[in-house]
Amino acid sequence: MAHSPLTPVFVGLRSGLHVLSAALLVLVVVRVVVVRADTLWLSLGCAVLFAALYIAGAGVARVAAPSRVVAGAAWLAALTSVWAGLLVLVPEAAYLVFPLFFLYLHVLPRAVGPAVVLFTTGLAIVALGLHSGFTVGGVVGPLIGAGVALLIGLGYRALAREAAEREALVAELIATRDRLVASEREQGMLAERSRLARDIHDTVAQSLSSIQMLLHAAEAAAPDRPGAEHLSLARQTAADALADTRRFIRELSPPALDQGLTSALLRVAEQWQRDGLRVVVEAPPQLDLPMDTQTALLRITQGALANVAQHARADEAHVELTVEGDRVRLRVADDGVGFDTADVPRNGTDSFGLRAIRERVEQLDGTLVVESSPGRGTRLIVGMGVTR
Repeated sequence: MAHSPLTPVFVGLRSGLHVLSAALLVLVVVRVVVVRADTLWLSLGCAVLFAALYIAGAGVARVAAPSRVVAGAAWLAALTSVWAGLLVLVPEAAYLVFPLFFLYLHVLPRAVGPAVVLFTTGLAIVALGLHSGFTVGGVVGPLIGAGVALLIGLGYRALAREAAEREALVAELIATRDRLVASEREQGMLAERSRLARDIHDTVAQSLSSIQMLLHAAEAAAPDRPGAEHLSLARQTAADALADTRRFIRELSPPALDQGLTSALLRVAEQWQRDGLRVVVEAPPQLDLPMDTQTALLRITQGALANVAQHARADEAHVELTVEGDRVRLRVADDGVGFDTADVPRNGTDSFGLRAIRERVEQLDGTLVVESSPGRGTRLIVGMGVTR
């Protein structure tokens, strides 16, 4: 049957239908063997064909969705034709109409199933009347069976809808739980990065600053003595290391979001401009975004600008943030040397920043597009939904 059970109740209903069909078909075969009419072998052949077609119906469930209705209708047409032939030969075959009722209601479209149930009910009543004469039982029995089948079919569909709604609810709850876990993990990572930034500032940065000052004092005290050039080189090396350390601290410690994401982006732009990269920020003055989304967008911007400063040899970068309905879009563009995007997967070092950005975007079920070509700059475009 063209159905994948959603709950154990459906498994029980389907199993009961199979047992009922098998029991009624056995009854027909026993009746044929006991009576031993001239049509014995023809009747047995029809019964075997009916059983084979019924079993073959399991393959209908594996048909792709667009063609499943057509395949199910064709299967039921063949099964009904064999049943009609068996009905002509054996009057007890009329009882097989009861499991067929459920198949019609389940496989066929909503408006078609009940109509076919009524048609086959009339066919069974006529066949019983022609075989044994029309009686009250021969008329009322199939009608009651059809009514019960219709009621059970409606209940089955109601259960199926309820099960589908529950599955959707469970999937939504699981997705929400995953987002909460990711958010908590993100907050933990932010706290750890802030701690590392403070530790680096209080230890390595202070030590490098002291070393630079001592070397500068030594260089100034004896500018002409042998080895002065080595002191100058050591002082410059300490200064470069201090600048790198401060850049690491800046990347580890995002500006506070207390005043909003736009203010934080502007402070990031000011920090990079002190290092020689002009950054233009275009963003709404007020943004009503969840904190995890704001943090992610800020981190992505920091990572993108770090890539620009490190690799692009650009003079200017442009950060554009827009919000449309429940979608937010971040675009970071530069006028640097650009690169061939096809080479990124093969360049593990240079692509680390992009991989980190991509992982952050994927955590929020967003999309990332990188557009670049040699000599034409780079454009990084991030899109993600907003859950308010």
